[in-house]
Amino acid sequence: MKNFMEMYAKNICGAISGWDRIRFRGTIRWLANTPGINSYLSTRNILLKNFGAWAENITKNVRSLCSDQAKALDIPMIYLQSASIDKEKRAREIMMERNVTTGPICMFSTVEPCMSPLLKGNKATKKLELNMAPRKCVWIYQYWNDEQLGFGHTRLQTWLPLSATICLNGRHWLERQLIRENVDHQKDGNCFTHIADYQRAAELIDEQHRTEWPKLLEGLLSRNCPGFNTVLGDYPLEYYWSADETEWATDLVFRSTQELDALFPKLARFGLLTSDSLSVMRFLGRSEKGRRPNEVRSDHRTRYEGLRLKHWVNNNSVKMYNKAGNVLRTETTINQPREFKVYRHPDDDTDRPASWQKMRKGVSDLHRRSQVSHASNERYLDHLASANIAETLQETAGDICKRLRKDGKSHRAINPWNSEDHQTLQFLARGEHQINGFVNKQLRETLYGESNDPVERKKQSGKATRRIRLLRAHGLIRKIPKQNRYQLTTKGRKVSAAILAASSADTEQLMDMAA
Repeated sequence: MKNFMEMYAKNICGAISGWDRIRFRGTIRWLANTPGINSYLSTRNILLKNFGAWAENITKNVRSLCSDQAKALDIPMIYLQSASIDKEKRAREIMMERNVTTGPICMFSTVEPCMSPLLKGNKATKKLELNMAPRKCVWIYQYWNDEQLGFGHTRLQTWLPLSATICLNGRHWLERQLIRENVDHQKDGNCFTHIADYQRAAELIDEQHRTEWPKLLEGLLSRNCPGFNTVLGDYPLEYYWSADETEWATDLVFRSTQELDALFPKLARFGLLTSDSLSVMRFLGRSEKGRRPNEVRSDHRTRYEGLRLKHWVNNNSVKMYNKAGNVLRTETTINQPREFKVYRHPDDDTDRPASWQKMRKGVSDLHRRSQVSHASNERYLDHLASANIAETLQETAGDICKRLRKDGKSHRAINPWNSEDHQTLQFLARGEHQINGFVNKQLRETLYGESNDPVERKKQSGKATRRIRLLRAHGLIRKIPKQNRYQLTTKGRKVSAAILAASSADTEQLMDMAA
């Protein structure tokens, strides 16, 4: 991000990075699986033949508690005929109608899919069996505008295993913090178009990271549905909280909408041209040496606000779009945290030495998830910094087309339209090499393919070495100290990006831009 901020410093008035949307899931572990629920029924002396009536009574209690809470809070409780209705939009409409600034807004009930215990007879054993199965049940949504957290909602499953979901938004949370600090700001949806003190905003976002998540989430659940914890009598509900989905957004606030509108289409085009599969893996912290992902893809879509460019590695993604007129947003979404690593004690056993372990969905690894997401946004923005649009093609790449002398040796010109030279510049423009550099083997295999013949491979390696020497002479790459690895210079990023963009445009487009 540093490179991007330096390149467009005169256009950007501030930047913030932090949580956007977070969806937490609360699970009662001993009710969420078949062995656990069978064990619970055994300890309570509940026979399987009586399970249906017992479970139905729990459901009635849950729905009654929610209904009583809605009456006590004097908020509407509305049954939605379809689960596809935009609940957030409807809740915001009710919030405006009822002029709710802080506190509960409304409740919705609707039928949605779930995993729930299903009692069936086994023909082979001639016995009843209880198994978790996909079903449908009534879910209760409660929307609120919390004094501390801002707009969000709680979602409760009215059937066993009584799962809970809580959705928060870090930007709404930050708004509440800014109000308490008397920091002047302007907010459009979940996006800030102006903050008087960006440094203070960053400090307030850091405070969010020091949250005791289980305590906060349990408090929200008990506050929004008092008595819910007692539906199983003397067995209190103990939830394990995990983050099902997290969005980490980096917002660069431009001084004017016109400046961003002029820049964004070129950034999006460059991002789409240069973000191949390996580059996207690099943005999201994946190495090509590790286990290959099932899917890597990119696409762009036109939204009402403008163009959105998005890249996926499996179910994790990084995307870029313009928002609220003058905000350029880069956002990393993590749905599969086990694709990443966290340094911790295995199984949280402090007697075992810490090592790099797979990241868990549990909130205990949420701080590490924020670090991974922020690094992804930074890598992507630094890659986009290569899309230099302030200079003409002649100004950017003109001098590499001339022969030069360096250290007493003569070096030929680079012809951007020559097949092999052009292929080399395309290789340099790939995002993975701008971040991590490259070695001789990677360039050799790109230009000449893989060869099983050792003699031919040695010849190709020599050609790649001479080409690397030429690129170094023209100042496009530099050698990384103490490594046989090379990294693009600022000039190399600009030149390779400019040539790639120009070569992908047709004659009519180039004439329009020249005009």
